[in-house]
Amino acid sequence: MPAAAVVLAVVLAGCSGAGGSDAAGGDGRGGTLSLGIIQEPTSWDPSQAHVGHGLQPYQVTYDSLLLREPDGELSPMLATEWSYNDDRTELTLELRDDVTFSDGAVFDAEAVKANLENFQDGNGRQAAQLAAVESVEVVDAGTVTIVLSEPDPALEFSLSQAAGLMGSPEELGTEEMTATPVGSGPYVLDAAASVSGSQLVFTAREDYWNPDLQKFDTIVLKTYAELTARLNAVLSGQVDATTLDASTASQAEDAGLARLEDYQVDWQGLILMDREGAMVPALGEVKVRQAINLAIDRETMLESILLGHGTTTEQVFGPDSGSYLEELDDTYPYDPDRARELLAEAGYPDGFDLPLATGGGFDTPLAALTQQLADVGIRVETESVAAPNFVADVDAGKFAAIYFNLFQGEPSVAINQLVSTNALYNPFETTTPELEELIDAVQAGGDQSAERAQQVNEYVTENAWFAPVYRIDQVYAYKGDKISVEKQIQSAVPSIYNYAPAG
Repeated sequence: MPAAAVVLAVVLAGCSGAGGSDAAGGDGRGGTLSLGIIQEPTSWDPSQAHVGHGLQPYQVTYDSLLLREPDGELSPMLATEWSYNDDRTELTLELRDDVTFSDGAVFDAEAVKANLENFQDGNGRQAAQLAAVESVEVVDAGTVTIVLSEPDPALEFSLSQAAGLMGSPEELGTEEMTATPVGSGPYVLDAAASVSGSQLVFTAREDYWNPDLQKFDTIVLKTYAELTARLNAVLSGQVDATTLDASTASQAEDAGLARLEDYQVDWQGLILMDREGAMVPALGEVKVRQAINLAIDRETMLESILLGHGTTTEQVFGPDSGSYLEELDDTYPYDPDRARELLAEAGYPDGFDLPLATGGGFDTPLAALTQQLADVGIRVETESVAAPNFVADVDAGKFAAIYFNLFQGEPSVAINQLVSTNALYNPFETTTPELEELIDAVQAGGDQSAERAQQVNEYVTENAWFAPVYRIDQVYAYKGDKISVEKQIQSAVPSIYNYAPAG
């Protein structure tokens, strides 16, 4: 898109793809959609929304400014059209004038301003999505301008995600909204039928502005933190769909469940965050970080742990991003002898102790990694952190390195999440003048942003900021006789708009 091009609505959001032309909508909608989720929100304030698994529950009750279609294209939702100025430091949005929140408050430019400022003030898990926003200016009731301190190619994407969720301005930041969502979205929480930690029940909202998105009368989200519990729930019919993994894929298929075709969203591996050696001096040496990469037998881990349901990788930018470089996946072939040589060259001939934190659920890959790293003299000390505290502790800089799952987003999204000094997963704010120059080029790149991000990809790969192991095939199973589902690009679970009654 040219820098000053206007992104015009081809169709109104009420007629946009949002799950395709199969949408029943209105009086033709189906009965109940029951989904197995990993974790329910700890707060319904939209400033605390996350991505992927964490975004889906919010979509039930909150509209976003822009809608991201299953293939990644952006369509109108609460904003009907949007355009940048010439230097891409101001994004102006035209808004719908027929939307209210579930408490009766009016959606307008003041509501957008209140939400974006609340998102910044809330400092949630995706706060970096609005890191470049300097101010939000109300032009008139139906027009708002977002002023940036510097261009941000990820901004439009972010407005279709957590940063774009709109809650009632009357409730933002209150204890009431922490407990109960108050949005303009297609469903409202039925508190009487809901049980925290067990199931959340939502009913179709009367007089919703876009009934085509209300494909069911009721949506039920049932929480199953454990994989086995999710598998049993979908096999027994307690839920219509849920996310599984490679170890359970064959059971789901044998039971006659449908599966979304294989697609890759997450990469899994090590984030070596202490690149200055503040907590672990050895990690301050690039040769040590490279040695860690060379010590990992990725092919064996892929076959033994994921049963081949994935692809080994040595880079954190995915193939769909436009910044993926195939040759980078040959940077660190399994070579424990060379790993030992690099450790000796870096001053660690006898290895070193590596504290490694994890949010839990990675026992098998961690056992394999611990053995492989021990073979070259790196002694792993694993710390398992309670899931609700893990991300906050990462942000606070409590860990030198972590093992985790992270999604492969658009180039600027990946930079904002992993690489920039504002990134959640760069808590020590590591940078260099060379890297800053590369990131600046991406931010100012417009249509060339993805291509320019290839150089950022090369930099962090060659400097071994990470030690990825593999990209994971998503395993999402559902009852094909009851519902149809469309996968969502770069998302671990489908958007809520991608489900419809079967047939």
